[in-house]
Amino acid sequence: MRFGIVVFPGSNCDHDAYHVVKHVMGQEARFVWHKDRDLSGLDCVILPGGFSYGDYLRSGAIARFSPVMEEVVKFARAGGKVLGICNGFQILLEAGLLPGAMRRNASLKFVCRDVYLRTETSDTPFTRSIEKGTVLRIPVAHAEGNYFLDDEGLARLEGNGQVVFRYVDATGRQTPGANPNGSRNDIAGIVNEGRNVLGMMPHPERLAESVLGGEDGRRIFEALIGGGIGR
Repeated sequence: MRFGIVVFPGSNCDHDAYHVVKHVMGQEARFVWHKDRDLSGLDCVILPGGFSYGDYLRSGAIARFSPVMEEVVKFARAGGKVLGICNGFQILLEAGLLPGAMRRNASLKFVCRDVYLRTETSDTPFTRSIEKGTVLRIPVAHAEGNYFLDDEGLARLEGNGQVVFRYVDATGRQTPGANPNGSRNDIAGIVNEGRNVLGMMPHPERLAESVLGGEDGRRIFEALIGGGIGR
């Protein structure tokens, strides 16, 4: 597959994503500057973590207006795969490619630790090879990861099976202590209705090699690549 990793002013996980895609997974990859508009030839676009534009106003609010995002929206609406990680998830919400919004963590503190995610569906390009119910250990690092959606929207999201990952404990149970930010329904990652756009707060690129202490994050990239360019 051919990946494009978007670089915004303030991105700091762009090279992490590039390394995993290019050197760990052995795929084609290139950086896409936020002022570029050329996404030609790409099968998947990654919006990486970081602090785009210093998170001024609110996370992702300014990056949403970068020239490249016009093309990302077109790319996604044409069926192209888009993966937004942490700040990338926040940008996808601001751009309207995913429903909902992010608030400050319930603790009002930056949270950086490993969490456990329960895979809620295998019916996406990002989880097609991960059995429903599988628990993954993935790191988080954010201050605004408290996912919010109103009751009506939340019911629709759940009913459509758009919740992909949920915060749980190591045994797969939903407990208050397992949720690092207070997000509604313990939501850690969602897809759009077309199931080709995934936003998730945890960082799979940070735990995709055994030298880093685990490879659970690698499974998301394996699912993507294993599915090729088709849906």
